[in-house]
Amino acid sequence: MRRFFIALAFLLLLGPAVQAGEGSVLKVLSQLVDQHGRHALSPSLYERDAYQFHLRRDPKLRGGARLAVQWKAKKVDWTKLKLRAEMRCLLGDNLHAVTLEEPAVKSGYFSSWSEFRIEGADYKTFGQIVAWRVTLLEGDKQLGQLESFLWSGVVTDPKSSTSPAPSPTPPRP
Repeated sequence: MRRFFIALAFLLLLGPAVQAGEGSVLKVLSQLVDQHGRHALSPSLYERDAYQFHLRRDPKLRGGARLAVQWKAKKVDWTKLKLRAEMRCLLGDNLHAVTLEEPAVKSGYFSSWSEFRIEGADYKTFGQIVAWRVTLLEGDKQLGQLESFLWSGVVTDPKSSTSPAPSPTPPRP
């Protein structure tokens, strides 16, 4: 009986050490920024939404785009933790993909915010964000992922689509 309790205590102490890391992407905000790098004029959520509407309406005021990402992780190797943002962008009639990666740095107790920015000359060739997917990785292992509702519905190359075009229905007599 004594050996059983010693083995149980050993397993309970060893359990947290071999437990895998956990993480998730909680929220992603796709926002425009002005020529000065601001996404809002004040910290008010109402003001932020109004300013985003203003930037969407007047393209000359835009200076870039950003993805603000809220994420959390625990029991991970912080040196291997990174965020990957994949964006599908529309410039004129051309749809192209852009992938950005950065180390995930913990900045809060419960969750952290990171951002991906594209500004200046890069933004001019970047275009408008149509769809995005953000992945939290520990090395090569995926811990969490969040994607926009258009991510799986956007075809990046129309020639690679395998689904046949719908045939028109014949007129009824």
